[in-house]
Parts: sequence; structure tokens; C-alpha cells
Amino acid sequence: MMILTIGAATVHAQTPATPGASDARRATRVTVGGDSIVQAQPDTAILTISVVTQARRAIDAQQDNATKSDAVVKALKAAAGPDAEVKTSGYSVQPQRVYRENQPPTITGYEARNTVTVTMSDLNRIANVIDASSQAGANDIAGISFTLRKDRPARDRAMAEATREAMSKAEVIATALGKRVVRIVEVQEEGFQRPPQPVYQAEAFMRDKAATPIEVGSLDITSRVVLIAEVE
Repeated sequence: MMILTIGAATVHAQTPATPGASDARRATRVTVGGDSIVQAQPDTAILTISVVTQARRAIDAQQDNATKSDAVVKALKAAAGPDAEVKTSGYSVQPQRVYRENQPPTITGYEARNTVTVTMSDLNRIANVIDASSQAGANDIAGISFTLRKDRPARDRAMAEATREAMSKAEVIATALGKRVVRIVEVQEEGFQRPPQPVYQAEAFMRDKAATPIEVGSLDITSRVVLIAEVE
């Protein structure tokens, strides 16, 4: 078997096992890959919002946090709408220590942290959720990530484009060899990649009660298809 590599394509020329067989009947297989990137609008936003309180005693930090967290959760639910999911994703009460050279650390107070995750499909409400949570007492907003829950149409479009690109490569190679594509022997989807989620970092305070600007943007969805074509 003779193997000739042409860019991203591989051509396999299979010589007949029977001596004297016609060269015109010799099978040639071309392996090519097609890649595509399509853009899609995200349909879901995920916000991570925390209430952090500090006090000299652990119980004081905890109780202060409970009061503020209750107000934040109520404000979040009202601002996010009935279809949003609000759930606790983290809780901790930890000592705050001061370290001095050649001395054991000293506990100077305690910090309580209550973190909730908001998953919402109404992206127009994001700014209201951030502002409402800040006004209610949230003081640590880790950021916002956008994702695509209903990704099948975008995946199908990316796969179709990748397949067309691979087929186009096979036809170009066949033409360069003075042949034509007669059949597709095998097709594989090598990989579908979900896009990295763009993150918006938010400060947990208000300046003159201005609305928080949010730019959603778009997501890139990639697909790769590899096919083996027989040419003659």
C-alpha cells in the first residue's frame, strides 16, 4: 500500500492482489477532515452570589449572615422571576487569623459565607438580579456564565457544515488526481466541543444606583467530521 499525505488529507492507493489486474480498477481511498464553527446565542445564565459577614464571635457572624442571606434570596427570587432556579451552593463559617513572626496565629474574628447559585433563562433580567441582590445585602458576586441548554440545532448545523467541508476536500483531491468520488466508505464525528462559557465579573455594590450593564454576546460551537471517500 502506498500512503501519500496531502495537508490534512491522506490518500491510500490499494494495489490489486491479482497480478495483471487493470490499473483502472485500482481502488483509491482518501481520508479527509472537515471543521466548522457556528455561533449561537446563549439561552441560560448562571450567577454565583454570596453574602459575607464578619464578627468577633462565630455566632454573631452566623446570625448576621442568616438575616442578610434571607433578604438576598427573597430579592433574587423576585427579580429573577418564577422560572429561575435559586439554590444554596456553599456555606462556611471560618476563623480569621493574624499571623506574627515566631508566634502562634491569633483568631481575631469569624467570617460567615452563604453562596447561592441562580440559573435563569430570561437573560433580560440579569441586570435586575445583580442590582436587587446588591441592594439586599449581597457583597460578593463571583461572576456570570452563559451557556446553551438547547444546543441540538446549533450542533446539527456545525456538523453539517463540517461534513460539507470534508466532502469538498475529498472532491478537490479526486479532481487533482484525475478521478472522481464514487462513494463514501466511512464517516465519523471526531468531536463536538461545547464553548467555553464567557464570564462577566461583577462588583457587588452600586454607584449612584446606576443599572449594571450586561452584554450577553454569542457562543462558538465547533464540530469536526472525518470521512473516507473512494475515488476512481
